[in-house]
Parts: sequence; C-alpha cells; structure tokens
Amino acid sequence: MIVPIYGHIRTNRVRTFFLFFFFVMLLLAVGYAVGLYMGDPLTGIILTAIVAIIIMLISYYAGQNIVTSMAGARPVTKEEEPYLYHTVEGLSIAAGIPTPRAYIIETDVPNAFAAGRKPEKAVVAVTRGLLNRLNRVELEGVIAHELSHIRNYDVLIATMAVVLAGTIVFISVIARRSLFYGRLMGRRGGGRGGKGQLLVLLVVLALAILAPIFARILQFAISREREYLADASASELTGYPEGLASALEKISKQQVQEGPLNNEALQGLFIINPALKARGSSSSLFATHPPLEQRVNRLREM
Repeated sequence: MIVPIYGHIRTNRVRTFFLFFFFVMLLLAVGYAVGLYMGDPLTGIILTAIVAIIIMLISYYAGQNIVTSMAGARPVTKEEEPYLYHTVEGLSIAAGIPTPRAYIIETDVPNAFAAGRKPEKAVVAVTRGLLNRLNRVELEGVIAHELSHIRNYDVLIATMAVVLAGTIVFISVIARRSLFYGRLMGRRGGGRGGKGQLLVLLVVLALAILAPIFARILQFAISREREYLADASASELTGYPEGLASALEKISKQQVQEGPLNNEALQGLFIINPALKARGSSSSLFATHPPLEQRVNRLREM
C-alpha cells in the first residue's frame, strides 16, 4: 500500500536539512584534507569556504540567466503565447505568488522547468512540444508543479545543491592533481616522509576521489524528495491529480536519447529527466527523479 504523500512532507523537510548539513560537512572535509596534506588544515578549510561562498553568490544572483541560457530558452510575451501566459497567470493567482515570466524552448521534446532565487524573480520554461502535445488539464498540472517549486523555494534549494556538488567536484579534482604533482616532486626530492606521511596521503586521496560521488548522490536525493512534494502541491493547487499523472506518463514516453534537452547539469531541474530513455530506469541511486511509477501511483491515490 502506498502511503499518501502529505504524510511525508514534514519528514522530507527534516531530511533535506540534514542532507544540506552533510553537504557542507563534506565540503569542509575536502578542504581540511587538502590543508592537512599541505601542512595547514585551517587554511584549507578557510580557502574552501571562500571558494564556495563566491560560487554560491554568483549562482544566487546570476543562476537564473545561466540556467535559461544553457537550456536554450527565450522569454515570450502575452501577445506571442496567450495560451501559455494565461495558464501561468491563472495558476499563479491561485497559488498566491507573483506571475513568473514565461519562457519557451523551441524543441518538440515535451518538458518543463522553473528557475529563480525567489518568486518575484522566477521563470517557468516549457518546450514547444509540451504545448503541442498536452491537453489543458495536463498542461495545468505541469505548470502547477513548476509553480509549486517556486512557491516552496525548491528552485533555490536545487541551485544551491548543484553549486555545492559542483564545488566539491572542483576542489576534489584540484586535490587529486595537487596530490599527484606533490607526490612526484617528493619522489624527485628524495621523499617527504615515512609511513605517517603515506597514510595521510592515502586518506586524502580516498576522500578526494569519493567526495564527488557522495556529493552527486546527495544532490540527486534532494531533487527526488522535492519532486514528490511538488507533485502533491500541484495536485492541491489544481484539484485534479489525474491531470499531472497523465502528463507525466506522456512526457516520459517522448524523451529521446541524445536529445536537445539532455544537459547533465540541468537534468534535475526538469519535471522529467531528459535522459530517462537513455538511462532506462529512474529508480537507481544516481537518478535525479523518483521512479515515474511511484510518482504516478501517489498522485492517483490522492
């Protein structure tokens, strides 16, 4: 028996808090490990924190434009796309948030995403294929899902998760290269220490290799939890869960391998992972979204 999704909302929010806490601890651990190897752990932590803050500030203030540019989305006016505009406007009023700007991605592959650091600065982007292939109630379900992400500040959380994961990966790559270069220099210079130094080297190298993997797992876990919550909020907003359930089934069947939306950095933002066909199942540990069957079943149990 599938438990109704609203019974898990509070639990999911608590889980997300701890996931982010672990994210930060993992990031600082990488910095500490690099600093430990270099002989100054505190400096490693401080430098890692500074890099993370700079990247997050850039993402916070410019992330929306970066995301829409990467997706190939362009803004449209009410006169250009009245059907889309009125759908977004009506559901925004019902959700009690400012109407986000509407964007179009000119591709026949149906999909949608939301971006923005807060409701007043948000956008909703849909593909041409989504507008052409979904009926009215299905389109409303998808738009309501994206508006729920905006209302719940999920888009900001998703951006921070991407930034933290990317920072950890970036620092880990630098750490591995620094360790390799430093080890070579140590050998040329006759060695830098005994067994203790070798043990530190192995620990730091292991952390540098495993940290990016853990970061990606945590990023995907946050995305999966938020998709369940957005599905539930969208159903509450429209009062018709079947519309979104039907839309998810349609969209999932029409993703294409090596398609125009298949950008690994953006996969977690779309309502359906554009690489779904390429990866087969969305139930793996590294999936950006919950399994489609579970999402649809939960919606139809509401």
